[in-house]
Amino acid sequence: MASPRILLAGDVNGLLSQLFKRVLSVNKSAGPFDALLCVGQFFPESTEKLEEFMDYIEGRREIPIPTYFIGDYGVAAPKVLSAAVKEPGNLGFKLDGLRVCHNLYWLKGGGKFTLSGLSVAYLSGRQSPSGQLFGTYSQDDVDALRALAEEPGIVDLFLTNEWPSGVTNRVAANDIPPGISDSPGSDSTIAEMVAELKPRYHIAGSKGVFYAREPYSNIDAVHVTRFFGLAPVGNKEKQKFMHAISPTPASIMSAAEISTKPPNTTLSPYTVVDNTPKTETTKRPGDSALEEQYWRYDVKKQKKGDGNTERLCFKYLSSGSCPREENCHFRHDEEAREQYMGGVCFDFLNKGKCERGPECQFKHSLVEEGESNANKRFRSHSATTNRSKECWFCLSSPSVESHLIITVGENLYCALAKGPLVDDHVLLLPVEHSPSTLSLPPDSQSELYRYQSSLRKYSKTQRKEFIFFELISKRGTHANLQAVPIPQTKATSVKNIFNLAAKKLGFEFETIKGDGISEPRELLRARFDGNSGFFYVELNDGTILGHTIDENENFPVQFGREVMAGLLKMPDRADWRNCMLSKDEEVKVVEDFKSQFKNFDPNKDV
Repeated sequence: MASPRILLAGDVNGLLSQLFKRVLSVNKSAGPFDALLCVGQFFPESTEKLEEFMDYIEGRREIPIPTYFIGDYGVAAPKVLSAAVKEPGNLGFKLDGLRVCHNLYWLKGGGKFTLSGLSVAYLSGRQSPSGQLFGTYSQDDVDALRALAEEPGIVDLFLTNEWPSGVTNRVAANDIPPGISDSPGSDSTIAEMVAELKPRYHIAGSKGVFYAREPYSNIDAVHVTRFFGLAPVGNKEKQKFMHAISPTPASIMSAAEISTKPPNTTLSPYTVVDNTPKTETTKRPGDSALEEQYWRYDVKKQKKGDGNTERLCFKYLSSGSCPREENCHFRHDEEAREQYMGGVCFDFLNKGKCERGPECQFKHSLVEEGESNANKRFRSHSATTNRSKECWFCLSSPSVESHLIITVGENLYCALAKGPLVDDHVLLLPVEHSPSTLSLPPDSQSELYRYQSSLRKYSKTQRKEFIFFELISKRGTHANLQAVPIPQTKATSVKNIFNLAAKKLGFEFETIKGDGISEPRELLRARFDGNSGFFYVELNDGTILGHTIDENENFPVQFGREVMAGLLKMPDRADWRNCMLSKDEEVKVVEDFKSQFKNFDPNKDV
C-alpha cells in the first residue's frame, strides 16, 4: 500500500486561482496527491478578491482536489459558512469537514478524522475572548482536543492557524527566521495542545514566513514531531507557501519505524524549565501497546476538576470520570451527569440552549425532582403503564424505534444498536421492562440462550465471533445485552484486553467458567443479587468476566464499548453518538441483517 500524498498550504487569503494553479502544476509534475490541507486565513482580506473567491464557492470554477481549511475568518466568511452549516448534509457531528462546495471542506472547531489512513487533528479559528461564531475557537473546542489526547493511537497531522508559543525553544538562533520571536501569531494554548497530542507533524500558518523546525522528541512517546510553518499564498518575499509530504500512517508502522529519530532531533520545545510552579502531571505508561491504549482507565488518574468554570466536562458527564482530574478546565457536576444520563441534551445543560434544532434527539428540559422520583418508581421490578410509555426499549412504548427491530420472540427481541460500533452490532432486549437479563425468569433465559446460539452460528459464517456484555444499573434501566461481532483472529485477545482495562480502573474481574453441571451464565445468575450495579462480558468460549460495581465507584458507562473499540482499533467509535446513522441508513442496515440472518433466526418458525 502506497503512502498517502498530501499537499500543505499556508494562508490562502482568498487567492484560490493562484493556489490551485500551483496545485495543478505540482500534481502534474509530482502527483497525484490525495488532498490539500490549508492553514491560516482562508478567506479574502478585502472585497477586491471576493469575486474570484466566490467563483469557486459558487461552482463557476473547479477545485481540482479535495481541499480542507481551518482558517474560517476573513471577508465573506460568516455568509459562506452560515450557509454551509444549514445544509442538510452537514447536520450533526461532522468531524471530517462540513462541505462548502464540491471538493471544499471546512474543518470546524476542534476534532479528529481519518484522511487516506492518516489520523488528522485540527483546531480551527484563532484564540479570541469575543466568542464570535466564526473565526475563533472556543473552550469547548479545546476540551474536545484534550479528550482526543486521551484516546489510543498516534495523531499523524495536527493543523492550527497560529503557531504554538515557544516552538523555537532549543533551536540554534541562526536557524530561526528573522523577526519570528517579535511577530504576532503565536498561541500558548496551542503549545499546550501540541504537547498533549504529540502529533507526528504539526502544520501552522499566520506568521507570514516559511519555517521547517528540526524534529523534536516528545515526553512519554517514542516518536518525534516535525513542525512546519507555511508562508501566505503569493507572498512578495516568495517564501514557500506549499509543502508536500507523504507520511506512512502511524497505525500501520512497525515499532522500529515509528521510534526512528533523525540525528538532528532536539528535546521538546515545550518542556523548557521556567520559574512558574507547575503541578506534576502523571505520565502515560508505555510498557506495552495494550497498556498505553488503556492508560486513561488508571484509577489513580481519575480527576475531580477544579470547578473554576461554569462549562461542564463532557468526558465526566458521559463516563463518570475524567482523566484530567483537577487539571480539567471544566466542571465535574454529578447532578448534571444525572440529567445527562436521563437523556437531557449536553448543549442544553452546558449552554442553556441547543443549536441543532429538531435534529437533536435529546431532551431540552430538566428532569424535575418529582419526575425523577417517579422514574425511580417505574424503574423498579414491578412493571407499570407509565414505565412502558416512557422507556425507549419496552416494546409497547410509543417511544420505541420499531424500524430498528430485527426479530421478535415471545419474551425477547433483537434490534440494531443505535450508533452501532460495527456492522451487525445488535442488542438483545426483553419485550417487557426488566432491569437486567440476569433477572429474567427461566423461560426467558432459555429464549436468550437460543438467541445467543443463533448469533454465534451466524457469525461463524462471517468468520467472526460475537462478544456479549451488559452493564446493569441500580437505577433499573431497561436491560440490554450488547452483542458485538469481532474477527475470529481477535477473539483470543478479548480476555486480556478487558483484564488490562479493569486493572487500570483499579479492580480485577471475577472469572466464571462452567463446572460441568451448570453453564457459566447460570452460575453468574446464582451469584447476582440485584442489589448492586454489575458489569460482565461473555467471551466466545462461554467464559464470563464479572465485576460488582461499588456504590461510590465511578464506573464508565461506555466501558464495554470503549474496550471493544480499542480492541478493534477504532477509538473514534467508542461513543455511539459519533456513529449515528440516518433513519434511512438504519432501515437499510436492518434489512441487510435480516436477509443474512433469516436462516439462523430462532423465531423463523414461530
